[in-house]
Amino acid sequence: MPSIDLTGKAAVVTGSGRGLGLAYAHALAAHGASVVVNDVDEAVAEAAVKSITEAGGTAVAEVVPVGTTEAADRLVNRAVEEFGRLDILVTNAGILRDKVLWKMTDDDFDAVITTHLKGTFTCARAAAVRMREQGEGGTLILVGSPAGQRGNFGQTNYAAAKAGIAAMARTWSMELGRANITVNAIVPVAATAMTETIPAFAPYIEAMKNGEPLPDFLRKGEGFGTPEDCAALVPFLASEAARSVTGQCIGIGGDKVALWSHPQEIAAAYADGGWTPDTLAHVWPTSVGAELQSVGVPAPKFPEA
Repeated sequence: MPSIDLTGKAAVVTGSGRGLGLAYAHALAAHGASVVVNDVDEAVAEAAVKSITEAGGTAVAEVVPVGTTEAADRLVNRAVEEFGRLDILVTNAGILRDKVLWKMTDDDFDAVITTHLKGTFTCARAAAVRMREQGEGGTLILVGSPAGQRGNFGQTNYAAAKAGIAAMARTWSMELGRANITVNAIVPVAATAMTETIPAFAPYIEAMKNGEPLPDFLRKGEGFGTPEDCAALVPFLASEAARSVTGQCIGIGGDKVALWSHPQEIAAAYADGGWTPDTLAHVWPTSVGAELQSVGVPAPKFPEA
């Protein structure tokens, strides 16, 4: 098995003060990368840096909310000032403003789109400029979600942003390929502050906090585990072992890693001279519309009591 060694590489991980972002930062540092930790809370960011350095890694903090060009430039410049270069960007920063469509305000929508979608765009753009100038390739790891792949009730803003992030990964993998910059979206599933609020998961997460392992039906069947379980994918994608992996959406959680499909046509019908509403209505039930696609993140399957 090849050894994953990121010694001499420099990384920026947005939203890495806690949770999944912190796990990503720790994993990169553990494999030799120097990391710029980013958070909006200075105390949280500094505590994250301390935890990495006490574990033998190298890290500094840059406290700024992502979303603007200025914030993106600050993060890239901090990596260059501290470590002389930038090789890896992980766009993890995000917020939630969950509401159903008819109750979602402009502010709810804009805040989530700004942090997730525009924040990913501005940070990736700044990183791509720097990596292209260096001329040695690089890695962009964008953070998606099952909500962006399938939709999720009450998450118009979040699902839209995450779907856009998956599309940007595919687009940028083509645009940056000649510069040897890989671009992938990861789709993590883990016990976090957000999933703790789901009643079905809550008792298992509480038991995990008390030292009990998560059962196999969660770790394997649902691909649900800890943030640290998801973190392994980040140093792998940043390494030479994954130089041929680009433009993909890759799920990880618990004991499971999976490749998500890209949207594609799955059924087609044809009419000489084109379609009318009447001919569509006649043909639809027995052709293209015979097996419609499901929507929403599937409910977890728990064993019967």
